[in-house]
Amino acid sequence: MIRASGLTLRRGTKVLLDGAEFVVNPGERVGFVGKNGAGKSTLFALLTGALDQDAGSLDVPAGWRIASVQQEIAADDRPAREFVIDGDTHLRELQAERATVHDDQGTRIAELEAALAEAGVWSANSRAEQLLAGLGFAPDEWMKPVASFSGGWRMRLALARALMAPSELLLLDEPTNHLDLDAMLWLEKWLAAYPGTVLLISHDTEFLDAVARIILHFDHGKLVRYRGGYQDFLTQRAERLRQASIAHERQTREAARLQSFIDRFKAKASKAKQAQSRVKALARMETLAPLHAESGIDIRIPSPEHTPDPLLVLENVAAGYTHADGHAVSILKDVKLMVRAGARVGVLGANGAGKSTLIKTLAEEIPVQAGERRASKGLAIGYFHQHQLDMLDLDSTPLAHLARLAPDAREQELRNYLGGFGFSGDTVNSKVGPMSGGEKARLALSLIVWQKPNLLLLDEPSNHLDVETREALAAALAEFSGSMLLVSHDRHLLRTTVDSFWIVADGRVQEFDGDLEDYRDWLNARNAESRAEAREQARAESSSSAQADTANVDRKTQRRLEAEQRQRLATLRKPLQSKLTKVETEMDKLRARLLVLDELIADSDLYSDARRTERQQVMTEHGELGKRMESLEEQWLEIQTELEAIDQGTT
Repeated sequence: MIRASGLTLRRGTKVLLDGAEFVVNPGERVGFVGKNGAGKSTLFALLTGALDQDAGSLDVPAGWRIASVQQEIAADDRPAREFVIDGDTHLRELQAERATVHDDQGTRIAELEAALAEAGVWSANSRAEQLLAGLGFAPDEWMKPVASFSGGWRMRLALARALMAPSELLLLDEPTNHLDLDAMLWLEKWLAAYPGTVLLISHDTEFLDAVARIILHFDHGKLVRYRGGYQDFLTQRAERLRQASIAHERQTREAARLQSFIDRFKAKASKAKQAQSRVKALARMETLAPLHAESGIDIRIPSPEHTPDPLLVLENVAAGYTHADGHAVSILKDVKLMVRAGARVGVLGANGAGKSTLIKTLAEEIPVQAGERRASKGLAIGYFHQHQLDMLDLDSTPLAHLARLAPDAREQELRNYLGGFGFSGDTVNSKVGPMSGGEKARLALSLIVWQKPNLLLLDEPSNHLDVETREALAAALAEFSGSMLLVSHDRHLLRTTVDSFWIVADGRVQEFDGDLEDYRDWLNARNAESRAEAREQARAESSSSAQADTANVDRKTQRRLEAEQRQRLATLRKPLQSKLTKVETEMDKLRARLLVLDELIADSDLYSDARRTERQQVMTEHGELGKRMESLEEQWLEIQTELEAIDQGTT
């Protein structure tokens, strides 16, 4: 296990951890949460050996291999797939040694060949390609040089490389920052099957909730352990704050304000699935009001003075980009949509599908290539995008930025407004340049909403924001009375703030009748259909190739080739079939034991005080066996997939 005792960490004069104690057991999935600057990434650096503690100890089992994601990736001419395989350093070392061994060293060659087989050399390409595909890389990109990808896609390559590395401990620091929703769902599934220990830092609360089963919270120099996922942590911590009577009057006001809004929303919400999902998300906000109060961030978005209906119409629009040579590239075609007053729409789709193109077209950042964009008189757009952070004056201050927009406003009014976005005291007069990405995002957002837009176009507004600020933003957007289109991979933000969805896919924009769970099912079905089409195409190409080959050989040669093919397939299948048998045998044993435990759990006598110890043992064993069963089921599916690939001749 990982054990910290009296752990003290400092960054300059700031004390991050002061005599902290914690334990992480093997196989646990632990989420680290805390405000920006609390010390989460510093603790990860300590675990990887990049720095030393100031006092105390942090012990990691000596035999554990640690995998983590590189934060800096140099421009490299290596193909993406080979770069990912490089993450398995042991395999690469064996390959390098094998390449230097002479043919007359038979014994050493045999040893290396056996070691290479055990290290998975024959499946390395397949494993790397599965990781690349899961993280959104198309097959024709697998052999492109690393240098040809943008910064965000290089970070995906770094993540794939870390997942490729055999490890007992996986450190993930904000792994979803450059992922779209599709890739995030895939990563959640991958981590569920990972057999080792996972330590995770993430500001995406739904991803954290889906992956983590233990939360360690940075709280005034200590690490406090909470059992369960992120939502369990919030509930338990809110209760602790209530019991400690922290800012009781402010908590009461915040709870009453949120409850009032929830009641109003419930009264007018339709019975549509997404509306009901939003009601549940809003109800959760009332329970967690003490946490919002404690954070000190209380974002309020002014109501628009006038909202025409409809606000904006696209009629048969084609949208995209024009190269310097004048060549136009259409990303979206024949788009027909209307943005109504009060509309709250979440925009879904894979990276590169055209979500940002749609938002830019609506915002008139790029002109339409065909069709018509009709804006109503009185339309006032507030457009937030990541590049907006680069447009801030780094030598200026938050107060000066806002004063330029409102030269006639009193300074105290500007200070009060900025205070709601977390800029208070001296920070309103601090230069923007040294600020964190989250602080710059808060400032950019405050400047946009000050102008009282009646249509907010938000492209990933929660990137760089810490958890507390995301919660405050969600509450503010939920209460915003204007119209809004939101592109975000933050599922909690989507659930809390939007009433309906549009899907951008295959060059089209369509309304989606469902919620995020329905979208996940739609996505899985779409991916399954794509895989089936790829397999069918591979079979057709294989059949065509086989016909061309057999036309040039006689019948005897054909029979020999077929026999060799059967032998090759049998050789490939044998170890997988053996592994499958072992997995199925263990699954049968686990099912039998789980049935026994289920009967015990159903027995009311088990819950008497006299059987407390036995009850705890039964529950613990049931949880461990359930977790092991999930892992075995994932293994079973992977083996079946490999066997299917062999049978189809794609291995």
